[in-house]
Amino acid sequence: DSHKHKDKYKDKEHKHKDHKKDKEREKSKYSNRYDVTADSSSFDLFGDMVQINNVLVPALCGAILVACVGMLVYILPSLCFFMPFRWEEERYTDGVKWKFLEHKGPVFAPPYDPLPSNVKFYYDGKHMKLSSTAEEVATFFAKMLDHEYTTKEVFRKNFYKDWRKEMTSEEKSKITDLNKCDFSEMSEYFKAQSEARKAMTKEDKQKIKEENERILQEYGFCIMDNHKERIANFRIEPPGLFRGRGDHPKMGMLKRRIRPEDIIVNCSKDSKHPKPPPGTKWKEVRHDNKVTWLVSWTENIQGSIKYIMLNPSSRIKGEKDWQKYETARRLKKCVERIRAQYRDDWKSKEMRIRQRAVALYFIDKLALRAGNEKEEGETADTVGCCSLRVEHLTLHQEMDGQEYVVEFDFLGKDSIRYYNKVPVEKRVFKNLQLFMEDKEPEDDLFDRLNTSILNKHLQELMDGLTAKVFRTYNASITLQQQLNEITNSEDNVPAKILSYNRANRAVAILCNHQRAPPKTFEKSMQNLQTKIDAKKEQLADAKRELKSAKADAKVRRDEKSKKAVESKKKAVQRIEEQLMKLEVQATDREENKQIALGTSKLNYLDPRISIAWCKKFGIPIEKIYNKTQREKFAWAIDMAEKDFQF
Repeated sequence: DSHKHKDKYKDKEHKHKDHKKDKEREKSKYSNRYDVTADSSSFDLFGDMVQINNVLVPALCGAILVACVGMLVYILPSLCFFMPFRWEEERYTDGVKWKFLEHKGPVFAPPYDPLPSNVKFYYDGKHMKLSSTAEEVATFFAKMLDHEYTTKEVFRKNFYKDWRKEMTSEEKSKITDLNKCDFSEMSEYFKAQSEARKAMTKEDKQKIKEENERILQEYGFCIMDNHKERIANFRIEPPGLFRGRGDHPKMGMLKRRIRPEDIIVNCSKDSKHPKPPPGTKWKEVRHDNKVTWLVSWTENIQGSIKYIMLNPSSRIKGEKDWQKYETARRLKKCVERIRAQYRDDWKSKEMRIRQRAVALYFIDKLALRAGNEKEEGETADTVGCCSLRVEHLTLHQEMDGQEYVVEFDFLGKDSIRYYNKVPVEKRVFKNLQLFMEDKEPEDDLFDRLNTSILNKHLQELMDGLTAKVFRTYNASITLQQQLNEITNSEDNVPAKILSYNRANRAVAILCNHQRAPPKTFEKSMQNLQTKIDAKKEQLADAKRELKSAKADAKVRRDEKSKKAVESKKKAVQRIEEQLMKLEVQATDREENKQIALGTSKLNYLDPRISIAWCKKFGIPIEKIYNKTQREKFAWAIDMAEKDFQF
């Protein structure tokens, strides 16, 4: 009976399959003749009065399903507020970035709030009342009193010079020596304010949060071509003292307050233009749709133009990011040809070609920046590859057991010192000797080369190629290779993250992304060590308890004592994992002390490498990218599969 039942079932199944095939044939026969989306009035989705030939019902259902899925795929990104990545639409030609742009303009820094009368400034031991403008600038110095910046001679000199410009003539005649100024009461007042902010009640914090949210909703978004886009930095930076990075020669100078009269607003003609604060006016209202900035002004320290732009999570920014990494991936395909060519050019009869080839070798091998020329006496004496001088290099025929070593020592971008000893190929070394021959220390190393010559040559090698593309390519390929080499699939999550950070560190070292050790570094390391010591003691106790439980189980030989042993074993394993996590954290912090990982992670590393690595090894993406970074790289999270390789 059961065999008969099975045969009957099989027979039914075959008939069903044959009927299905017939339906498929019918469907394909009719599919080209009918446009199922053409006349939506011919059927009622909510009733059972479908007015279409029965043969077309499967085709219609299939089409509706496909359409629904298609719409979901299309609509979901825009429902997810920070993912409007529909790059296939709104591609404009001739450099046009948008057709409609509307926003509310910037949020200005609040006006200066004078100090209470009980907070005094002293000069040469005597109380002195300062004018409002002089007092405001004095508070900038007071807020930084505990920082090492205020001990630096350059910082103090620049601050004093700019502070005097804000004083009345009477104040200038009295205050003649910064060393006699006593800002301590001001400093204590700001410290107390800071502590009061930390000790705020939950309700007060909530009020501030709500006010910030209100300002964000009003000023933090713009409308660009039917999309509501988030604005990155809609608040204008308050006045203060310039810090710079590294040993910047302008540190301590006064960053002036930005006023509406300094502001250029950019929006479309047909939009509701932003209104300046009452009684003021904008410097200019512009309608330039070939740029993506909303507001701009010129800052007074370096004379550079500052912009209010769209948030990194916006469609335009996301697309630009994606294209940047795709250009770097295109370089991967032709980098060996380019390398072969510049190696041949080391032997060229023309000096300019040799210099260009050696410079390109440095940009490729050491990820050096190209180095734009500066006006005479402009800002800091910082250089890049093309602007290197003879004094920045020392050649060693042999050093530390290696041949043909070049010792670099110069100030790079942001006055960060670049110091490196690199063994180079013999022909590069001989060329450098030739370039340095009969030159003074302050003479240009590459006297037949500048950035425009180099970039013109790079464009000929590959469309869209610049010195920065080499930097992006070398950073990303280094991360990919390091992750492939050092990630151990058997490791637990903290150990895998340590491997990731080590790979990221290799890139930061290549790109010379340094930082000063954090002020709190020693203290935080001590706290961590205390936790490690406590955890070790806890582990020793747990092991003793396990040993005792095992001895007890040997004697008793009952179920209860067996369970006790298992429970103690699990406790030991759990504490061992916690200890390892803390030790990994300590190693990571120590190795990371003077390396800045953020710059390369956000600007030079294709995020798809990190996301694919997370997906492959089961690491939560939030362990690598915080919320803001996940918004910035939403396109990559959506795009990268676990098998992605740069």
